[in-house]
Amino acid sequence: MSTASRFGPELRRLRQVAGLSLTQFSMALNYDKGHLSKVERGKRSASSELARRCDAFLGANGELQGLVDHPEPGSDSADTSVCPSLGTVRRRAVLAAGTGALIDLRPKDDGQASSAAESLLPSYRAQFDQLRQLGQSTAPRALLPLLEIQTRRIAELAADVPSTVRVPVLLLASRFAEFTGWMAQEAGDSGAALDWTDEAAELARAGGDPHLGSYALVRRALLTLYGGDAASTIALARRAQSDELPPRIRGLAAQREAQGHALAGDERGCLRSLDKARELLDSDDARSGAEPVIGTTHVSDPAAMTTGWCLYDLGHPKAAAEVLDREYRRLPPNALRTRTRYGFRRSLAHAASGEVEHACAIAGKLLGLMPAVPSATVHSDIRRLAQELSRFRSSRAVRDLQPALAQVFAPAYG
Repeated sequence: MSTASRFGPELRRLRQVAGLSLTQFSMALNYDKGHLSKVERGKRSASSELARRCDAFLGANGELQGLVDHPEPGSDSADTSVCPSLGTVRRRAVLAAGTGALIDLRPKDDGQASSAAESLLPSYRAQFDQLRQLGQSTAPRALLPLLEIQTRRIAELAADVPSTVRVPVLLLASRFAEFTGWMAQEAGDSGAALDWTDEAAELARAGGDPHLGSYALVRRALLTLYGGDAASTIALARRAQSDELPPRIRGLAAQREAQGHALAGDERGCLRSLDKARELLDSDDARSGAEPVIGTTHVSDPAAMTTGWCLYDLGHPKAAAEVLDREYRRLPPNALRTRTRYGFRRSLAHAASGEVEHACAIAGKLLGLMPAVPSATVHSDIRRLAQELSRFRSSRAVRDLQPALAQVFAPAYG
């Protein structure tokens, strides 16, 4: 028997072992009884969402989820229905010079160049913070050309200054490149995201920081996570947790590993990684690390927010909603991109808990923000929300939300 055909009989067996009638089970999961009956009889296939929820409720330790085919790696991460690809030719043209060609490591004695660089550096550093803030309320495609130009400009500046000034210039250029990669990912161009992340690692190494390359693994793990590839997500995240790395990077990597375990239905592995992430990110070393801060600056407790995210993937939507509600209230009002990302997860958790009207109310407000901050990664959660809400077509709140949801999926959107 295929894994798909074994799912229904195994679900029925576990339900009966738990002493639950089909009616009781359907009420507990907020799923239609007729749909569950067809799944148990092999008349309907189970979605990953349903398998995850059944697994968690029946305490199957990932057994049921393992019987449902997972999406192919990369199936969601390259979704460009929100923002079309930036174009490989254009991307390669931007990177054509290569970092090595821009960084001349010969000693420089030009005092005038050194003075000019030292005077420009604070201005570029302030600009980085401004662009990061702008990224919270601006479409990635609008911001990317400026980010690409400024990244290249600062890297070029490093080639014209003496070695005493070159290091901070290169390190700032690496952070510009890393943020450029994130905006490319938000625009739906995973190829550009990886190119710019690799560029950031190369610039950082040239500036004497060998650690940003490990953070690039955390970024790659996010792409595999959105692609539904739990095994690759876990493997990549583990490679970025060496004891030699800064606590901040190790903590972010542990969070990503937890998300991979949650996707695989491994609750113990997930909670173990979350504990590790919390300990690392709360350490004094992580809090007093180098500036600019790697990773999000708008989530006050990343481990707590990630816990809410993981609880949903583990099939505990009600617990997830409680955590996400609490942490969402702590987000800055101006962090629109971050608010949409976690807000749709919050809506998804409420919908899966059967709180359909509340889920629609949350989503309705967020959908109005999407034209300002389109996101390929958030788009995948909106698609999951639409699938979740499709089970409640008789709800007036769901029907009222449908036009706004349809607009997001329109080809011209973004």
